[in-house]
Amino acid sequence: MKLATLRDGSRDGRLLVVRKDGEAGAPAPDAWPTLQRALDDWDAAEPALRAISDQLATGATDGMTIDPHRLGAPLPRAYEWVDGSAFLNHVILVRKARGAEPPKTLESDPLIYQGGSGDLLGPRDPIELHDPAWGLDFESEVCAILGDTPIGTRASEAQACVRLLVLANDCTLRNLIPDELAKGFGFFQSKPATAFSPFAVTPDELGGSWRGGRLHVRVRSTYNEKIVGDCEAGPEMHFSFFDLVGHIAKTRRFTAGTILGSGTVSNADRARGISCLAERRMIETIETGKPATPFMSVGDRIEIEAFDGALVSPFGKIDQRVVAAGKPR
Repeated sequence: MKLATLRDGSRDGRLLVVRKDGEAGAPAPDAWPTLQRALDDWDAAEPALRAISDQLATGATDGMTIDPHRLGAPLPRAYEWVDGSAFLNHVILVRKARGAEPPKTLESDPLIYQGGSGDLLGPRDPIELHDPAWGLDFESEVCAILGDTPIGTRASEAQACVRLLVLANDCTLRNLIPDELAKGFGFFQSKPATAFSPFAVTPDELGGSWRGGRLHVRVRSTYNEKIVGDCEAGPEMHFSFFDLVGHIAKTRRFTAGTILGSGTVSNADRARGISCLAERRMIETIETGKPATPFMSVGDRIEIEAFDGALVSPFGKIDQRVVAAGKPR
C-alpha cells in the first residue's frame, strides 16, 4: 500500500491512498484525514486504507491524478525525527573529512541524533540557502515510519513497529558542524529541514526488497542532471532498522509517527558513487590532498529516487532546487 499527503490548505494536508503506479490516488476515509491520525489508529485504519488501495488497483475507483508538486511530506509534521548513521563507510569518510577518528564502538553502537521534525519538506519543495559559507550538502537516505514502540523493544521485536518506509534528503550545513560538535552537545544549527519522498510505502508492498530490517534498493542521486550515486541501500547498512529501533528504545518509548533514518546511503565501492558531496570531497582530499567539489549553491538541483530489482520506483522522486533564502516555496 502506498500513501501520500495532498496539500489542501490545512496544516497537515489530506491523506491519500495512491495507486501502485503512483499516477492516481483517492482520499482516505474521513475518520483518518491525515497520516498521523491513521498511524494513531492503525489497527482500524489500515484495513480501510487497503480496501481503497484494492479498489484503485482493480479500477473500481478511478481516483484523482497525482501532481507531485501538490504533495507535502507524507508526514508534514512528525512527533520525532531520529536519524542514525548506519552506513559505516559514510561515518569513516566524513570523520576523516573533519580530522576526527571514528568512535571505538563504531561497529557495536549506532550513532544517533535527533533532528527537527516540525517543518518537514515535500518532495518538490526548494532548499533555502541562507548563507553559502555554511556549506550546504544533500544526503540521500532511507527511513522507516514507526508505530507505537514500547520502551525496551528489542531488535528481534522491532519488525512489528515498522509501519511505512520513505526516502529522505537530509540536508546538512557541513561548515557549521565542527564548531557545534566542539561544544560536546551534538548537531543543531547544522541540520536544516529534511525533505521526504512523495510516497510512503508499507513493507509488504516492497516484497523481497524489504528483508531483515533493511531496504534492498538502489538509491540514485542525480545532481545537476548528472547521476553521481547509484548506491545499494541493503548490504552495507551495518545496523538494520530493527537494530536502530532496539537501540533508541533502550530508555524511552516512541509514539506512532516517529521517523527513523538510516543515515546517508554509502558503499565502499567507489564505482557506486556518492549520496552526499562530503564523501566526494573526502575522496578528493585522500587522492589529491584537498577537496575540489564545492558545496551546493543557488540554482543547483538534486534528485533522489530508489529502484528495486525490477527497476520500479516505489517511493517516487525527491526533486529539489536550491533557492536564495526568502523565496516563496
